[in-house]
Amino acid sequence: MPDTTAARPATLDEALPRIRAVLAELAKDVGGRDLAFEHPDALVSELADAGFGRLRVPVEYDGFDVDLPTLFSLLAEAGEADSNVPQIWRGHFTTIEILRAESNRAVRDRWLTAIGAGAVFGNAQSEPSAVVAAAVAAGAVEAGHGVSTTRVRTDDRGRRVVSGTKFYSTGSRFADFIRAAVVDEDGSRRFAVIRARHDGVTHLDDWDGVGQRQTGSGTTLLDDVPLEADGDIGRFKESLRGLDAFVQVVHLANLTGVARSLVAETVGIVRARTRTSLHALTQEATRDPEVLGVVGRLEVRRLTAEALLRHAAESLEDAHRTGVEADYARAYLDASTAQVGIVEAVLDAATSAFDAAGSSAVRNSAHLDRHWRNARTLASHNPVAYKPRVIGDFLVNGATPVPGYYIPRPSSDDASRQEQA
Repeated sequence: MPDTTAARPATLDEALPRIRAVLAELAKDVGGRDLAFEHPDALVSELADAGFGRLRVPVEYDGFDVDLPTLFSLLAEAGEADSNVPQIWRGHFTTIEILRAESNRAVRDRWLTAIGAGAVFGNAQSEPSAVVAAAVAAGAVEAGHGVSTTRVRTDDRGRRVVSGTKFYSTGSRFADFIRAAVVDEDGSRRFAVIRARHDGVTHLDDWDGVGQRQTGSGTTLLDDVPLEADGDIGRFKESLRGLDAFVQVVHLANLTGVARSLVAETVGIVRARTRTSLHALTQEATRDPEVLGVVGRLEVRRLTAEALLRHAAESLEDAHRTGVEADYARAYLDASTAQVGIVEAVLDAATSAFDAAGSSAVRNSAHLDRHWRNARTLASHNPVAYKPRVIGDFLVNGATPVPGYYIPRPSSDDASRQEQA
């Protein structure tokens, strides 16, 4: 077990061995937790203590300020250990990306200081489709991107409180704070920070997906939960630049980790096999040409994922460096292209791995099926089916995709002009 009594890591060099020790513990019984639907609560907490949540926090807020290629490389390591882990932390790292570009200095200072001190954020953006559909039909909200029926209002005690129902609230059960997508009293959409363990917050463990079972991605009920001081974050477009690409590349890092694990586990299974099949050229699995060919193709799929992940990460890092809107559009297109390639590669690998392992690989004790289920679940976020058309439309017609996070939010310049008027 990692040493949880060690002093708080002050540098990245001190943090990385502790982070990797926790990841090694997460990898030990990952298949058993999947079968038992057991959440890795204690190990996620140990990962926070090791400094994992501080990776992208700027140095002035007691973070390690790693660049995006480094962050995504470490998320791939986490995905290799347990693909639930990068998804649990996705909302946390997304919050940090918003705060790094936050225009309100008091908000930026408050929350980056908290995260640098060890606070963990969860996500609560999406809502049950039936709830949204009913609200739109009743005229309670307008249809459109990022529809939210979760509201901020001022109660009879003068407090601003949040109420609503969230689904896919990944990571919130492990968190100290939640970044919730809300509609304010004036109808504007924004993110609101609330405490994850307030009495008005109910976490339901009702996620029933075929994969990613231990991410806490179920329903969260919010009943008059007080909005934290300086709890309005990401109000303007400038705080959200590159976010569409970022949230997708987190999944791509996770899928790359799945590909690594597939190779390693399949190699282990082949080495342990005592026979092959009727038509095999040899009864030694480690010398069977067909079996070796399957393993070789798995390695090709892994390297494909690694290369595409690195390209997408570097593209987004370059966009942050230049700050040019066209470079952010390019980063989104690069992330979309990588998404298509990585999803195809990893799903193919997760299916063909069984060809190297024989019928024993379908037993629950082998845990090999979890890779396909987890990869299929990850691949269903931000559906890949639309991405080839978006890429082709840009190449043929120069059509630049509009970032989804921008749609409900004004720029800070627009807000300043309105205030002056």
